[in-house]
Amino acid sequence: MAKFEESIKELEKIVKSLEDGEPSLDESLKSFEKGINLIKVCQKELETAENKIKELTEDGDTKPFSSDSS
Repeated sequence: MAKFEESIKELEKIVKSLEDGEPSLDESLKSFEKGINLIKVCQKELETAENKIKELTEDGDTKPFSSDSS
C-alpha cells in the first residue's frame, strides 16, 4: 500500500504549494491534473484493499466497524 501513502503525501505537497504561493495559471492547471491522477491512484488502491477484505471474509459482506467500550 506504499503507493497510497506516497500519493497522499504528494497530494499534501500540491495542496500546500497552492495554498502557500500564487502559482501561475499554467502551474496551477498542471498541479490540478497531477492531483486528479494521484486521486485516481488512491481510489484504485482503496478498491483493491476493499476487495481483499471481501475475499478474506467468509460471506463476502463487509460489516460496519463498531467499537465496544465495555
